[in-house]
Amino acid sequence: MLPNLDMPRRLPSEVDLTLLWSGLFLLLLGMVMVYSSSIAIAEASRMASHNPAHYLLRHAVFLAVGLVAAGIAFQVPLSAWQQLAPWLFVAGCVMLMLVLVPGIGRDVNGARRWFSLGPINLQPSELMKLFAVLYAADYTVRKMPHMQDLKKAFLPMACAMVVVGVLLLKEPDFGAFVVIISIAIGILFLGGMRARLFAVLIVVLLVAFAVMIVVSPYRRDRIFGFMDPWSDAFGRGYQLSHALIAFGRGEFFGVGLGASVEKLFYLPEAHTDFLLAVIAEELGFVGVVGVVVLFGLVVQRAFVVGRQAVSLDRLYPALVAQGVGIWIGVQGFINMGVNMGLLPTKGLTLPFMSYGGSGILCNSVALAILLRVDWENRQLMRGGKL
Repeated sequence: MLPNLDMPRRLPSEVDLTLLWSGLFLLLLGMVMVYSSSIAIAEASRMASHNPAHYLLRHAVFLAVGLVAAGIAFQVPLSAWQQLAPWLFVAGCVMLMLVLVPGIGRDVNGARRWFSLGPINLQPSELMKLFAVLYAADYTVRKMPHMQDLKKAFLPMACAMVVVGVLLLKEPDFGAFVVIISIAIGILFLGGMRARLFAVLIVVLLVAFAVMIVVSPYRRDRIFGFMDPWSDAFGRGYQLSHALIAFGRGEFFGVGLGASVEKLFYLPEAHTDFLLAVIAEELGFVGVVGVVVLFGLVVQRAFVVGRQAVSLDRLYPALVAQGVGIWIGVQGFINMGVNMGLLPTKGLTLPFMSYGGSGILCNSVALAILLRVDWENRQLMRGGKL
């Protein structure tokens, strides 16, 4: 039977729908879980006016601002981002310096990581992750003819990363330092860095991380607490032991949305760093697998978009797309590993999901830039012009 020729054909989508819906679903699920994990904390907090929806309302505002910023970022062509990249990186370094100045940066629990802007706090290290992606991609494109040369290709970037690393460790924010270094090294490797140099660099970084852990008492305590959290379950192993209890209580299908016990003042930072533990307790193994799959889709589509850009001879957009994939993948992996007891405790949030205005804003803009790369690819593949 011949098909009906009058039937309208389905028009191809303007962007990668798998990437778009995976990101949006993570954002929406994150808002639900932030509300669930923060009700008890908000009710008991005088700063939250004992309003159980305090963190939900703030997170909804952050999400709305993030989506507006994402809509604006999507309108900016990648050529403009490339021109702005060095200046954004310099601005990020200046903010990392200013946040260390007493009276300008806000001190919370011994860490000076935030600017206080009235009712909201701005975290420069979150902005620096986005700026690092844009700058490392631009740097790699500019140094492409010299990528096999250690002095011309690697050392200038290494100096820039040392400056950023020193500023981040002064806060201290070791987790953000690891993520930014991973972004820079990953983009350089994808841009053509020699495999032997890359291997040597990884060894040097591992040694450097080991030295930083040995010379820092609180980092040593975190390592020992990670190795055996039950030996001091009320001290250095407190966070991890309660995260593991939450995972154990969730079993296969979870105890039900809102029914978590660990979020009732047992699990510290349940709505930020340990949100995945609450998901595991309330939604179970199935919920955690669902979250992991969604993150896997975002990272996989980021590299597919980047590969398409390479086939179109668009190196900068390709490296930006893959840099965003590295960022989301590394930070998500570290957060999940910490929650599951696979990695030592680090102050890294779960991208797209954890409570925090700066994180949600930067993640939303990064997703928009990734969708912009895909949109430009599709325009060129259809014979259009940018």
